[in-house]
Amino acid sequence: MSIKTVAFSSLALAAGVLFARQVDTAAIIWPAYQGDPRWSEELGIFKHGLGEWQNVYEGTPRFEGHYQPVVPYWGYERDDDPKALARQIDAALAAGVNVFIYDWYWYAGRPFLENALNNGFLQAPNNERMKFYIMWANHHVTGLWDNKEADSSLNTLKWSCFVTSDEFRSKLVPRFISYFKKPNYYKIDNKPVFWLYNADDFYRGIAGETDARKHAKITADMTAKAKAEFDYFRAEAKKAGFPGIHLQFHAGYLVSMWNDKTESKCPPIPGNDKPSVDEFAAYLGIDSFCTYNAPRPPEFNRPPATNHMEYALYAPHAMKKYDAIAELTNVPFFPTVSTGWDNNARHPAHVTKKIIVNNTPELVEDFMRKCKEHALTKTKGSKKLVLINAWNEWTEGESLMPDTKRGYGFLNACSRVFFENN
Repeated sequence: MSIKTVAFSSLALAAGVLFARQVDTAAIIWPAYQGDPRWSEELGIFKHGLGEWQNVYEGTPRFEGHYQPVVPYWGYERDDDPKALARQIDAALAAGVNVFIYDWYWYAGRPFLENALNNGFLQAPNNERMKFYIMWANHHVTGLWDNKEADSSLNTLKWSCFVTSDEFRSKLVPRFISYFKKPNYYKIDNKPVFWLYNADDFYRGIAGETDARKHAKITADMTAKAKAEFDYFRAEAKKAGFPGIHLQFHAGYLVSMWNDKTESKCPPIPGNDKPSVDEFAAYLGIDSFCTYNAPRPPEFNRPPATNHMEYALYAPHAMKKYDAIAELTNVPFFPTVSTGWDNNARHPAHVTKKIIVNNTPELVEDFMRKCKEHALTKTKGSKKLVLINAWNEWTEGESLMPDTKRGYGFLNACSRVFFENN
């Protein structure tokens, strides 16, 4: 396969600014490919100073034909390098991506991996041509990123994601609003979009839970306290000159995502133990929801680990689930394209994890087209948005960026679907 790309022209880059879009296209960024000192000083990993690039280049094949290690075509560029981000911004725009979603982290009273956004993207000379918004990835940190351990159980808890009401109001909300004020922060109906990844652990932290291993059941009192925090957040955004916030939730905390059923799984709210998705969204003020990964069929998680799944089966299951979600609720749902799945690089060499195989650019393009059609015909409301996981999730086998196997295949596929004026 040729790695030469024909999509990235100056005309293509300019056209995205000159014409209105039918569908916005947002690629998720995992900002881990940089030498944040907390990697080694607090987590004891990635001592080469390149962040999770170390997992990438230390990857080993688990079976014949397994593409490991994945080799990035542009080299091991740092996410906090503005020159590298300038090139990535140009490439993304030419591929029809007009929004970056930055995973954002806060642990033990301070940010983690924020340099990728602050020193990389926001210092790139062309950054204002690309919209961005934040997904607060509030999940606990275990040994998952350590390729000698790779234990995702809470028995190996390193950092808890819980924050108290005081910490949320005094530390996080002002930080979020400072990003909202950037001229290229992504907005819907003039409201800055803010994606909360892990709703359940937000409820637990705000309610005063301190033991992440306890996995406390979500109660109506917890959701009531969370509502007060969202109300405060909106009020502060209004003080800053915005009409509010566009609160986005991960669908997996509202709807059954990982089985064949599609039904509400919302926790209780005051006066209603089993609210519908619409009732729950109205109570908390949720404006939209989406997913990080496209939902995989239930059989993907069944043994054996060597029974890998064809991408040709993955995408149709996800579309069936997206259609069912759209019928279940009036809350706008934005579909996600996953370009694959392979997290073996995060695991010891003797461990084989199940992957998605044969995720060719042609099949990924077909998935993209189906998600675009879903957004245009089934997403409620005026805003149409498709998410792509991911721009650079190299260690989960999900990256639009070019590598030495597929070349620019995924980027060119994305351009054919989402660059609307080429």
